[in-house]
Amino acid sequence: MSIVIAGATGQLGRLVVKELLNRGVPAAHIVAAGRSAGQLAELAGHGVHTASVDYNDPASVESALAEGDTLLLISGNDIQSRAAQHENVIDAAARAKVARILYTSVLAADTTPVILAPDHVKAEAYIRASGLPYTLLRNGWYTENYADALLAARETGTLLGSAGKGRVASATRADYAAAIAAVLTTAGHDNSTYELSGDYAWTYEELASAFSAVLGRTVSYRPVSAAEHVSALEAAGLDPATAGFLAALDGNIREDALALTTGDLARLAGRPTTPLVDGLRPLAG
Repeated sequence: MSIVIAGATGQLGRLVVKELLNRGVPAAHIVAAGRSAGQLAELAGHGVHTASVDYNDPASVESALAEGDTLLLISGNDIQSRAAQHENVIDAAARAKVARILYTSVLAADTTPVILAPDHVKAEAYIRASGLPYTLLRNGWYTENYADALLAARETGTLLGSAGKGRVASATRADYAAAIAAVLTTAGHDNSTYELSGDYAWTYEELASAFSAVLGRTVSYRPVSAAEHVSALEAAGLDPATAGFLAALDGNIREDALALTTGDLARLAGRPTTPLVDGLRPLAG
């Protein structure tokens, strides 16, 4: 029986594989499944098994699974298609009779106003209906999501946003990977839901201060309205749909949709989550 990581070639998936190896899971018991041939080859270099898997192709998913396996389904990033993609993977897991399925959802999925939530709510319901033992890993925000903003602030000295005084309990992908690996390698998580987020919820004023510390220059937060935010993003070269999406996310933050702190992430990872400044430093290049 193996631990199968679906989405192993993504940023989070690669970290989960490495975390499993660091925890002493034999490489022969890990299957890294994903689409990127280059990343699969890199992971194979660690001794793990690999499988070419496309969420649009249920047969490719099922071929990577065996009865009794544990499957980690890392949610897809194709916003237009991922609801159907998730169902493809879950159906394949049920046909293969995996022992349990873990799914990376979104923080407070069933109550949050976050615009990303509906697809995750559908996936969670589909998993429950599958009859498979499950664990829902409701991931909060990644500190790495601010990489582009950090680099822009290096040039401008400004963090522009429409998040107001909303708070974000972010953590690094490595924090999330440590918690996920713990759930994959220990018992007692069947039919459980974990709300995973950083230990501290910070404001954009604090984010600007963290940018200042990392960059060695003063960075100021410039709060703007949602409409002004969209206009600024479009002026920076983003298409209207992307600009609107990013401004909507800041609107969710303004409503404190990403401020929830439960301690689940630190407890599962076995350590405090990475402080904001420390999480940002590797992003400065």
